Amino acid sequence: MPTHPPKIDLVYFNAGGGHRAAANALASVIRELGWPWQVRTTNLMDVLDPQSKFFKLTGMRPEDYYNKRLARGWTAGLAQELKLLQAMIRLGHQPMLRQLEQHWLATEPDLVVSLVPNFNRAMRESLAAALPGVPYVTLLTDLADHPPNFWIERRAECSSAQHFICGTPRAALQALESGHDASHVHATSGMIIRPEFYAAPVADRAAARRALGLDAQRPTGLVMFGGQGSKAMRGIACALHDQPLILVCGHNRALADTLRALPSLAPHAVVGYTDDIPRLMQLADYFIGKPGPGSISEAVQQHLPVIVTRNTWTMPQERYNTDWVRENNAGLVLRSFRTIAPAVTELTARLDEFRSSLQRIDNRAVFEIPPILARLLAEAERPLAMPGHRQPAYSTTFTS
Repeated sequence: MPTHPPKIDLVYFNAGGGHRAAANALASVIRELGWPWQVRTTNLMDVLDPQSKFFKLTGMRPEDYYNKRLARGWTAGLAQELKLLQAMIRLGHQPMLRQLEQHWLATEPDLVVSLVPNFNRAMRESLAAALPGVPYVTLLTDLADHPPNFWIERRAECSSAQHFICGTPRAALQALESGHDASHVHATSGMIIRPEFYAAPVADRAAARRALGLDAQRPTGLVMFGGQGSKAMRGIACALHDQPLILVCGHNRALADTLRALPSLAPHAVVGYTDDIPRLMQLADYFIGKPGPGSISEAVQQHLPVIVTRNTWTMPQERYNTDWVRENNAGLVLRSFRTIAPAVTELTARLDEFRSSLQRIDNRAVFEIPPILARLLAEAERPLAMPGHRQPAYSTTFTS
């Protein structure tokens, strides 16, 4: 039994912002709730390339190319590129194993939580070789897996044990259908979002809207495409020139300048990078953006119906998200933002209907996961459960 506070490693990377955001959200709530653990967030790319050789050779980090494509909306063809990436990961499996084994031996975690896809085989096998008995957990940051071997590999192909934390019944079922034991599949009520999304509502919403130059009474949309923004926002702003909007551009200053220069008949508040997304969502009535699992979950938590698209440009791992939107009556799914104006007219006419649907969704995932990790730590410290031991009342282990 360790004499130090258990060391929990949360492994992320920066391909898109969702993996890092989920890791930071989980680390934050663990600290806030007083769990007696040493939580460490680890960028996987720093482990695999500690000398930054890729950056020195190319002038960019491995994830920069992906993020720039997202910012430009160049997402067609990513399904084929995913297969190429997975082939390269298989070719580099043995060198990755050696690099990761050295990392685990040096850092000695008591439990590892992966919040990244594609690299789980190498991380799981290297941890089992370096530190046998240390639990390995894959926490899906997507609403469902995109097989094969994106988040979930078949149990027959796994040489070491692996736990899965799944935010939807669909993802949990995928893990079970891949042959993993039900005791290793843990269901939560949704996706991880920051604890700030559970804060009390803005006290004076009308005054806060006016402070942004917005109409205090008219339905207002929040338009957001992740930390890099998207060129699609210009077309949306033009099509909705007569609708109040909050346009969040992230780090894309050029986009923000372009949007500020556009004429509009209704107030458009253009915002650069900010950590204040929960408050901005509280000031809006609906959300427009890409069908990312994080942004959809954040909007739903604030009872904002969403307008997203599904087409050739939709990333493969995000296509199920649009099915989830339809299944839960959480908003509208369009083929293209070319029809955004009539879509907003329809959605605002049905706001009460959509809000009623969203109020039935109770996502407490970020608070449900620490007890799951606590159980896995406890089980790792004793090879067999003590007689009479029973699961606590907050158990979220999936059973079929």
